[in-house]
Amino acid sequence: MIANFKVLSLTDRAADQIKAIMAQADKPMAGLRVGVRNGGCAGMTYTMEYAEERKPGEDVVEDQGVQVFIDPKAVLFLLGTEMDFTTTKLASQFVFNNPNQTSACGCGESVAITPVSPELMPASA
Repeated sequence: MIANFKVLSLTDRAADQIKAIMAQADKPMAGLRVGVRNGGCAGMTYTMEYAEERKPGEDVVEDQGVQVFIDPKAVLFLLGTEMDFTTTKLASQFVFNNPNQTSACGCGESVAITPVSPELMPASA
């Protein structure tokens, strides 16, 4: 983790949903991998996939009995993000409450994110 900060935190609902997803996997998984990639009308999209193991350079968030592996290229985009899981009349989905997000498209599939400047990050304790 960068400067002793949690890159990502989970709500109870998100942790419970990740546990449910992991329980349904075809084979044992170490956790969930989260990242960002270029795409969509707003410029970036969040990515999630099963993670069989930790890849070199990944941060690991261990929270509420689950492990979330953070793609190294996504750390500065996700720093301080809370991952939630919401259910409405029309959809159930993971939601990223990201303080670095500057806008989102109308379809809800892509976002604009400004990475945290490494110079603005506090020094390690």
